[in-house]
Amino acid sequence: MQNQNNPSALGYIMALSAAVMWGVSGTCAQYLFEEKGVSPSWLVCWRMVIAGSLLLAFAIFRKNSDARLIWGKKRDIWEILIFSTFGMVAVQFTYFYSISLSNAATATVLQYVGPVFVVGFYAVKLRRLPKPNEYIALALALTGTFLLVTHGSFEALVISEGALLWGLLSAISLAVYTIQPVQLLRRFSAPTVTGWGMFIGGLIYLLASNPWYLSGTWDVGTFLAFAYIILLGTVIPFSIFLASLNSIGAQTASLLCSVEPLSAALVAVAWLGVTFTAMDWLGTFFVVITVGLLTMSKRPVKLPALRAFWKGKVR
Repeated sequence: MQNQNNPSALGYIMALSAAVMWGVSGTCAQYLFEEKGVSPSWLVCWRMVIAGSLLLAFAIFRKNSDARLIWGKKRDIWEILIFSTFGMVAVQFTYFYSISLSNAATATVLQYVGPVFVVGFYAVKLRRLPKPNEYIALALALTGTFLLVTHGSFEALVISEGALLWGLLSAISLAVYTIQPVQLLRRFSAPTVTGWGMFIGGLIYLLASNPWYLSGTWDVGTFLAFAYIILLGTVIPFSIFLASLNSIGAQTASLLCSVEPLSAALVAVAWLGVTFTAMDWLGTFFVVITVGLLTMSKRPVKLPALRAFWKGKVR
């Protein structure tokens, strides 16, 4: 078996493929919102219920499954319930709603500012100043976001205030999603935590929405896009990303997955005709570099959270 000390080409391909699939998934969601009139709330609810069921089945029936053990202690039960509600539901809804207000490319790039909030959280919690590369990452993230939402102008936004607000809420939700389940991911496998988190989150969201009303126009294109989001946008990339970790390691896989916003932008431009200017591309590039700088950081305190996020990552 390949490992981190002897990485295989297949490991790189799997991690890159997962990133591209996640990026395309956001564009499929934009297609459903704009072209087919599907409600973001409806999509979030059923994506979590259906994909969560499949991921949970994968967790339960895998070899040496620990899926049932997570219900053995009260502490673990509370943590998985909190993760399902304030981590999984929050990151799913804010991301898809941000797409509905802007586009998949912009929403994905804005969400990728999330690791900066992780750094800020640990700086406050541990009462330490950021390292130089973290200051650089913060500057790049702010610059990239500024270029993306203003195109360099101090006078007006090029996206709506709502899109900016929900995009930043998506980034904050991503930070919560990254930090909160760290202890769970140290005690249980990523399939178990992610499977239960998405499935329970979907059930919780059922109580707060009206998922029985089938919104939008449902034809072949709608079903294909929805099926892509469930299978090729959730279950399959999650599985192959986990498999890539055994070969190339979490840090390398994390770096490769930073191409997700680029893939979302390219597909949105090519498929849906989204206008992406030079300023948008430059802002995207700065945010991707931000993720790379933070991922390559050697600080041991921060890496468990970022590595845990990538191990349990679901878009």
